[in-house]
Amino acid sequence: MGWMHTARFLTTAPTLEFLPALSVPEFAFVGRSNAGKSTCINTLTQQKRLAFASKKPGRTQAINLFALGKQGITDAVLADLPGYGYAAVPRQDKIRWQQVMANYLVTRENLRAIVLLCDPRHGLTELDEILLEVIRPRVEQGLKFLLLLTKADKLNRSEATKALSIARLQAGGGEVRLFSALKKQGVEEAALLLRNWAQEST
Repeated sequence: MGWMHTARFLTTAPTLEFLPALSVPEFAFVGRSNAGKSTCINTLTQQKRLAFASKKPGRTQAINLFALGKQGITDAVLADLPGYGYAAVPRQDKIRWQQVMANYLVTRENLRAIVLLCDPRHGLTELDEILLEVIRPRVEQGLKFLLLLTKADKLNRSEATKALSIARLQAGGGEVRLFSALKKQGVEEAALLLRNWAQEST
């Protein structure tokens, strides 16, 4: 877990050409605007405002990169991608973000894993399914995939079991975990998984 706590802001990029070329493993966090993406990143890194968690969904409008590594050395990078699907965001902005995100997921050479966040009370949406189709070829080629079912504290035991079963079918062989920032459920598991994937890549 200590490795995750070394996270620090690296850069922000409104489009792909502003992203630095990196050779270290990169882990992308994606999901609907209200899935709890920023809260998840802040919980994993134990930093309250590393990723901006707004009460107004759709706040993140660029790809934000956070470096991981002790003593200022970068061993891996977390990428916080724009949330998608929020109705109040202008349609033109939605389309632009979706294009930027799709291009990033398909072309980013040092991308080693994708973490998709989903509120299990609503399940995977049509936009989540589209994202899965976009990344499927890369997953088949070895890209790691983790589906985090956020806000798990709002589920009872039987609901959690059912949500996991459904998500495992939808994840197509990827890792699936329950996650609650409030109860710290699944936090250590997710952090260790990312750490192991980073080590496998070096």
